[in-house]
This record gives sequence, C-alpha cells and structure tokens, in this order.
Amino acid sequence: MSDEPAMRIGVFTIFPDMVESYCAASVIGRARRAGTVEIAVHDLRSEAHDPHRSVDDAPFGGGAGMVLAPEPVFEAVEAARSPRPLYLLSPGGRRFDQGVAEELASRGPGGFSLLCGRYEGVDQRIADHLVDGEISVGDFVLAGGELAALIVLEATVRLVPGVLGNEASSSEESFTAGLLEYPQYTRPADFRGWSVPEVLRSGDHGRVARWRHAQSLKRTLERRPDLIAARGGLSAADRRVLEEFGLE
Repeated sequence: MSDEPAMRIGVFTIFPDMVESYCAASVIGRARRAGTVEIAVHDLRSEAHDPHRSVDDAPFGGGAGMVLAPEPVFEAVEAARSPRPLYLLSPGGRRFDQGVAEELASRGPGGFSLLCGRYEGVDQRIADHLVDGEISVGDFVLAGGELAALIVLEATVRLVPGVLGNEASSSEESFTAGLLEYPQYTRPADFRGWSVPEVLRSGDHGRVARWRHAQSLKRTLERRPDLIAARGGLSAADRRVLEEFGLE
C-alpha cells in the first residue's frame, strides 16, 4: 500500500451506507484497498442536533416536499475538512461528461468532494456560500444525488493513474477521443456461425489499429453524429481510413 494516495475524494450524503456499499466493490473498491484512492464518506446527519437527527425542513413560501437545511450541511462540511473544491450534485450544474471526469482526475492528491442533494433540493445558501460549483449528470430527475455521485466517482477514479491494470484501457474507451469505442471480440473466433473479423486475427497491429479507428468513426457517424460535428467533421485521414476498410 502506498503512503500517499494518488487522489482524495470526500462524499457528503444522508445515506452513507449506500455510497460505501458501492465504493467497496469493483474498480473503486480495489483502488481503495490498494491505497491508490482515498474516499471518505461523511454522514450529513452527524451534525444534526435534534433527537430525530433532522437535516431537512419545509420550504419558506410553501410548496411540496422538504429542503436540505443549511445548518447541518455547513457544519458537516466544516467539521470534515474534506478536499476542495466541493461540488453539489444538482440538475442545474455543469453537465458531467468524459472531459469533466478527466479534469477531476487530473487534480491529483488534492482531490475534490461531492455533496449529494436530496428531497426538493438544498437551501440556496448552501449553493451560494458553501459549495464551489455544481455538477449535473443529465437532464432527468433523481430522488437524490447519491447515484449521480457514484457516476462521477466511477468515471473519475478509473482515470486516476495506477487504478486500472492496463492504462491503455481508459485511453481507448468511448468519448476519450471524441468518438464511440470500436466493437470488441473475444474467444471463440467462431460462435454460432458469427466470426471474429479476420483483421483482428491477422497479427498486423498497425492494420488492427486502423480498423479499430475506422470502426469507431463508423459507429460514431451512425449513432452520435453530433460528436463528429464537435470534432469539426471528418478529417482527410479519417476519410482515408474509412475508405481503406470500405466504410465510407
């Protein structure tokens, strides 16, 4: 185990067991056990002072639902001294994508923290005076920020150096180069009459790389043409590799 983790991350939630359970498994769990990543999960109810450990209250002005109150949230964050910046998971935040994951992963040991909203949202003073920014994982409604936080954790932690056994894995995945990932195959070479493409069995690594790039381009053109447009369209090299494999 290393003495210094490659990254520190804090998560503030009213459901710490939910977050801890996920973070004990798979890639994140291995990274924590290896000491590569340190994830501290903080219970927002730890700083609630009433007998019921309440963290919410009715909204001023009326309306449905409850709102996360400022006192326990501020006090929990201040007591934890968790890494900054602190991001609130919120529908109005910056859209989370692979580029944002790469930004977070590049922070190194300094790390960052996440605050999971719940109920009808958080008291606006939390957003205005406590957090350093807001992140959204998409245009849909969740019951709380825990699932959103886990998405951010999963996408970010796997990019931290030393987390994946094969560092090429993260560099060749969908969205890393603005394209969807090429199709993957494994043994057997023939399954129910469906064969693995000959090029992948050729041993010609250069041709394999060009085929994979062509397949990524083809898949992205068919499924996410907006990503091709964001790259400025097809380059001359893109067109050549598509033509090489009869895909243009």
